[in-house]
Amino acid sequence: MTGAEVLIKCLLAEGIDLAFGYPGGAIMPVYDELYKYQNQLKHILTRHEQGAIHAAQGYARATGKVGVVFATSGPGATNIITGIADAQIDSTPLVCITGQVAKHLLGTDAFQETDIIGISTPVTKWNFQITEVEEIPEAIAKAFYIARSGRPGPVLIDIVKSAQFDQVAQFDYKKCTRMRSYNPVPEIDDSKLAEAAQIINQAQRPYVVFGQGIILGQAENELKSFLEKTDIPAAATILGLSALPTEHPNYVGMVGMHGNYAPNVMTNTCDVLIALGMRFDDRVTGDLSRYAKQAKVLHFDIDPAEINKNVKADVAILGNVKEALQKILPLVEQKKHTTWREEFKKYDKEEYDSVIKNELYPEKEGLTMGEVLELINKCSNHEAVIVSDVGQHQMMACRYAKFKNSRSKITSGGLGTMGFALPAAIGAKIGVPEKQVVAVIGDGGFQMTIQELGTIFQSQIPVKIVVLNNEFLGMVRQWQELFFDRRYASTEMINPDFIKIAEGYHIQSRLVTKRSDLEEAVKEMLNSDKAYFLEVRVEKENNVFPMVPTGASVSEVRLK
Repeated sequence: MTGAEVLIKCLLAEGIDLAFGYPGGAIMPVYDELYKYQNQLKHILTRHEQGAIHAAQGYARATGKVGVVFATSGPGATNIITGIADAQIDSTPLVCITGQVAKHLLGTDAFQETDIIGISTPVTKWNFQITEVEEIPEAIAKAFYIARSGRPGPVLIDIVKSAQFDQVAQFDYKKCTRMRSYNPVPEIDDSKLAEAAQIINQAQRPYVVFGQGIILGQAENELKSFLEKTDIPAAATILGLSALPTEHPNYVGMVGMHGNYAPNVMTNTCDVLIALGMRFDDRVTGDLSRYAKQAKVLHFDIDPAEINKNVKADVAILGNVKEALQKILPLVEQKKHTTWREEFKKYDKEEYDSVIKNELYPEKEGLTMGEVLELINKCSNHEAVIVSDVGQHQMMACRYAKFKNSRSKITSGGLGTMGFALPAAIGAKIGVPEKQVVAVIGDGGFQMTIQELGTIFQSQIPVKIVVLNNEFLGMVRQWQELFFDRRYASTEMINPDFIKIAEGYHIQSRLVTKRSDLEEAVKEMLNSDKAYFLEVRVEKENNVFPMVPTGASVSEVRLK
């Protein structure tokens, strides 16, 4: 059995039935085996390696499974680095398999040789180069164990071409269940839980901020039970969105630079801040020297590296957040924080009157991004998976999309990768074909991976694409307006005819420029059983508010 066939059999043993990729010389033996096993392991050919890895991210984020990517050596391997870095900071489980030049050519600057191990080391959870065929089973088993265990992340395995051709007499694969010196799930300290429970029980103004750790730890039900017993208001980070239904009575909105007014202001008013599966990113905290200084901080996280990294915790509970919430639930008292929760509503009204009303129900002629999102909400019954790119439309999608089910909001959070949404939506739709998947993209980000329309066409993926076209790199333009005296340097976009391009890929398309056509177009898109491209021309110079300016405190959030 060749090394290439051993690799495919390892993937099948791990339950993998789908991979994304792009072939090339150094990984051709693997693709030859994929051809033989195509009934067991489906391969999606993207139009660029970056498209492959973002698609794998979307698949992993929508399903909770490990995404698998194939790429060749040299430029093929380097083209997936952006996606690997994105997956690392957003804790997305991936196994990336790259081909490499033959063993005897390593270090000779051979054709398409690149030190992908050296390049990828800073942005992978683990990486390894296989130079002998016998190493393949153990390396692949470790790769999947590391990628999916504890705090998930991307792993890269580089296989020299000679090891793909070389043969072994027998195939033996054992799944990896533990590794020496690697402790992915710290044991919960019960005394810390008891200490945290006592602080929660004594709190007058407790406040929960939850992140993607709730989703990754499958702790959505535990979060609900905890909030309903303690009656604590709870806000989401961007990656925590959809872990709790938008309509849940304890949900108060999103924190962060463009989060909701009340959740940001109240961070500096609460007396206990309970952080669940979130890492105190700078876009959440604003000026750290003025972040929640009045509050006792209880930090629940699976990764010891996050504890006290940005915000000092009074009590840190290390371990799986699902188990931690299960254990703390009997220790916390049944409470009613009615007066405290009512305080949030005062700020909600202020935000609605100043911002939301004008965004969702504008009286002006120009279309807004928010009203498009509101129609997608309405017409999909809040059940669509919304995949957004990066920029103004991303913040609008995070602010105005509504969710009933977990894993319904997929975006590039920590790295902020433009071009993420189109391929990620492809992966998400393949992962959850029974769900409506809508990619919400700006005209700038769309053109970074526009070639993946070819993947949609060839593989017949019924994803829905909404491009909110304001003919600007909108978020950069907003900063230029607010902080650079309207010097719009290199942010105006002269765009092609997107409709003609989409039609060139045989994708049903429609352009909307008038409010009177919008609802009908959204319904037509969602009712289609095939891929659909909808371009909406929105106001060129609309801004996203609220906004916490860089260097400001979260309580200095601006409404205009």
